[in-house]
Amino acid sequence: MTIAPDLIAVKARQQVTWASGDYGAVAALIHPISELLVTAADLSAGARVLDVATGSGNAAIAAARCGCIVTGVDYVPELLERGKARAAAERLPITFVTGDAERLAYADGSFDAVLSVVGVMFAPDQERAATELVRVCRPGGTVALASWTPQGFIGDLFRTVGRHVPPPAGLRPPAEWGDEGRVRELLGAAVSELRAVRREFVFRFGTPEEFADFFRVNYGPTLKAFEALPEERRPDLHADLVELARTHNRATDATVRIPAEYLEVVAQRAPDPA
Repeated sequence: MTIAPDLIAVKARQQVTWASGDYGAVAALIHPISELLVTAADLSAGARVLDVATGSGNAAIAAARCGCIVTGVDYVPELLERGKARAAAERLPITFVTGDAERLAYADGSFDAVLSVVGVMFAPDQERAATELVRVCRPGGTVALASWTPQGFIGDLFRTVGRHVPPPAGLRPPAEWGDEGRVRELLGAAVSELRAVRREFVFRFGTPEEFADFFRVNYGPTLKAFEALPEERRPDLHADLVELARTHNRATDATVRIPAEYLEVVAQRAPDPA
């Protein structure tokens, strides 16, 4: 018999995980993903935009640069503080709010566009999170997502870490949001049009060891995996991360260039039934 996971407990652990390390350092590397998504969403100046699981504000900032009226929501206050500091530095009037992607505190149809960049994909209850994304988007509005794919580099990273520290039993893998068929299933008839494009972001490091050290220190899921292991087993995980970087490295010089595939989705919320 399959035992359903305790989603409340899972979410509590996730909050601690994402508050650990320095996800803002990771987010700073991948900011171009948000810029490309906002361009693909073709947002209009003055549009009401919600960035769900905003983290340190990548997509919120990209949308605010287009003149949109932007709110960023996340359940990790430490990341929101980083987003507020970034927005203040660029003089962008973004509202950052503590909130849960699975229980958005907004009325139906409150926003012209709802975005999420490698954020909502980590919600434990995928169906509920997808329902919320669409619910708060107005009919005819835009839902735009960027999610790591199962077969890409980050998918391999999750599997590598999972061999050492298995994820909670019963949870669907976050990278399923990077599968077009799964996203179509999640959004379903709530959207009238959906365009999906596979893209690559390239991580660049000096050496494979530099990649492993960066993710060990800054990326919450990796950091917590190391902490969960006995001291004598941590070198094995580090060695596997180094090997992962070597396997995916496409550099032709002495450095590391790792293409990481993600799925860019732009969908239109279906009109309300007459």
